[in-house]
Amino acid sequence: MIKVARIKRNLDTIAFPRLSGTEFELEAFNKVREEIKSLNLKYEIQSFTFSSFYSRIYPKIAFLSVSLIYLTLYFTSFVILSLIIVSILFGLVISTVILTRKPEKIQFKPKFNSQNLLVKINSLSDNLKNRDRILLFISHLDSKGQRFMIKTRIRVIKLWTYTSIILTVIFILKFLINLGFEMIIHILGFFPLILNIFASIMIVLNTTDNSSNGAIDNASGIVCNLEMLNYYSIPENRLENYNMWFLFTGAEECGTMGIRHFYNNLENFDPSKSIVFDFESITSFNVLFRGGKEADYTRDINKLILNNNRGLWIKNNTTKRIFGAHSDGGFLGDRGIQGYGIGGAGATAYMHSTNDTIDKVNTAILKRLCLVLTDALKEHDSIFFK
Repeated sequence: MIKVARIKRNLDTIAFPRLSGTEFELEAFNKVREEIKSLNLKYEIQSFTFSSFYSRIYPKIAFLSVSLIYLTLYFTSFVILSLIIVSILFGLVISTVILTRKPEKIQFKPKFNSQNLLVKINSLSDNLKNRDRILLFISHLDSKGQRFMIKTRIRVIKLWTYTSIILTVIFILKFLINLGFEMIIHILGFFPLILNIFASIMIVLNTTDNSSNGAIDNASGIVCNLEMLNYYSIPENRLENYNMWFLFTGAEECGTMGIRHFYNNLENFDPSKSIVFDFESITSFNVLFRGGKEADYTRDINKLILNNNRGLWIKNNTTKRIFGAHSDGGFLGDRGIQGYGIGGAGATAYMHSTNDTIDKVNTAILKRLCLVLTDALKEHDSIFFK
C-alpha cells in the first residue's frame, strides 16, 4: 500500500541540511539505509571521492575569464599587451573546459567522500527474454543552499549570455570596418560590457552552503523513491517483465557526481529495454519531462501516466533532453537512456534557499503520484508484452 503517513514520516526524517560530501549527507544516507533495512532488502553501497572544482570553481573561472577577454578587447591601445592577456585568458578557458569534460575524474583538493545506495528487486517472470529489462528509479540524497536564489542566478546567466552575444558582434564589427567608426563601436559596446562584467561578478560572489533543508530539492524525490520501493518490496506487487532498481545518489548538487559514478560502473543494463524515472524537486504542480525520441514502450507508459484515473493532472513537457533539465536524469538522457524526469513547476522559487521547507511539499500529491506510477506500470506490464 502507498501510505501518506509513511511519506510524511520519511519527509520529516530527511528534510534537513545535507550538503554534498559532509557528515550531514552521510546522515541522510544512513537514514535511507535504515528504512531499506527495515524492509529486509539487500542493498549495494557505491562509495566514491570527488572534487567540488567542477560545480563551484569552474563556472567562476569560465564566466569571469570570458568577461575579462571582452574587457581587454575593448581597450586595445596596447596591442601586444592585449594579445598576451587575451591569449592567457583564452588558454585558461580552454584548459578548464577540457579538464571538466570528465569532472568525476578531477581530484583537486579539497576532496570529499560520498556514496550511492542501490537496491535491486527481481521480476516475477521466468522468461529469459525479459531478464534484462530494468526500471530504474532515481533520487538524490544531498541538498545545498546558495547566496543567490535560482531565479536570480538564471537572470544573471541570461544577462551574461545576451551581453556576450552583443559584444561578440560588436568586436567583429570593430575589426572589420573602417577606423573612423571606432568611437561609435566603443559607445555601443560600453553598456553591454558593464552589464557583462556585473553578471560575472555576481556569479563569482555566489557561494554554496549548508543552509537549505532541501524539502522540495530533494527530500520530496527521496520519499517518493522510498514509497515505490516499499510498495514493490511486497512480492505480489512486483512486475512480470521488469527487474526494478532503486538508486539514491550522492553529490548530485556538486556536479552530478553520484550518477556519473553509477554510470561509469554500470553493468548488465540494456538502454534499449530499460526505463528510468528521476524523482527531482516535486511540488503540488507536477511536470513529466520526456524527450522526443521515445521507444514504443516508453510512449505507452507516457500515455498511461498522463491519462491516469487518480485525478492527478500532470503537465507533459517534451524537451530535447530525455529527462528535461534535471541533472541526474539529464546526465543519463544525454547518453541515450530512455526515461522520464518527474519534477514540479514553481520549485525554483524555494530551491537552494532557507525557504525550501517541508510546508512547501504536499504529501497527498506525492501519494497520488506514486499511485499513478504503480497503476501505469502495472497496466503496461500486463498489456504491452502480450
